[in-house]
Amino acid sequence: MTTLARKSGGRWDKLFVPLLAVTTVLLLLTIHWTFLKAPVEARMGFVQKIFYFHVPSAYAMYLGAAACFVGSVMYLLKPNDARDALGRAGAEAAIVFGAVVLVTGPLWAAKSWGYFWTWDPQLTTTVLSWLIYVAYVVLRSFSGDGPGERKFAAALGILGGANLPIIHFSVQKWGGLHPVVNRKGGGGLQHPDMKIAFALGMVAFTLFALMLIWSRVRLELVRSRIAHAEEDAIDLGLDDRTET
Repeated sequence: MTTLARKSGGRWDKLFVPLLAVTTVLLLLTIHWTFLKAPVEARMGFVQKIFYFHVPSAYAMYLGAAACFVGSVMYLLKPNDARDALGRAGAEAAIVFGAVVLVTGPLWAAKSWGYFWTWDPQLTTTVLSWLIYVAYVVLRSFSGDGPGERKFAAALGILGGANLPIIHFSVQKWGGLHPVVNRKGGGGLQHPDMKIAFALGMVAFTLFALMLIWSRVRLELVRSRIAHAEEDAIDLGLDDRTET
């Protein structure tokens, strides 16, 4: 690692704790505003408050998937540990926030539709995308860490990213029961405190996703450096035995 890279990494390290503190405060403020400030929606009732976590989690899942897509494309173009770490961190973040989406969605659906699940186009494509990232992480966790495994996982990362526009536009293209709130044709958030709660949730979950990705990239790079150091130590030991 060059001196310039060390200085750049040191500057980012100094920003990590302040950003973590801001993210924590925003998450707590989101919870406070959602349950104590935002009014109960007249038609849906208390269950509507799931919205303030469901939609930001979906957006955070998109961020993780986008990071995985970028890291995967860059890795296939020019492989290195940092690009592989970005792809892996993005896939893990997509799984975490996708799981939140897939849990909160059925809870909301039970109130809206009378049952927890239906094979709605947006729900189906979301599950498909989530399973792709699960496959990515399983592959990387149990099949080794060689160049072949990394490239195959990067291909899965690109496939998952290609599915994102399908998720987003599935309601417009194929209809379905999935509610539309903030997009064109949706009912919107009528009360100002509802809008504040939603804005806080979006900012908080965006920072949360970025912090998780950042943390996982850092950890993965440390793990890679340790693995390379162990390999170098083994090579040096073999060279010493050969000389003797």
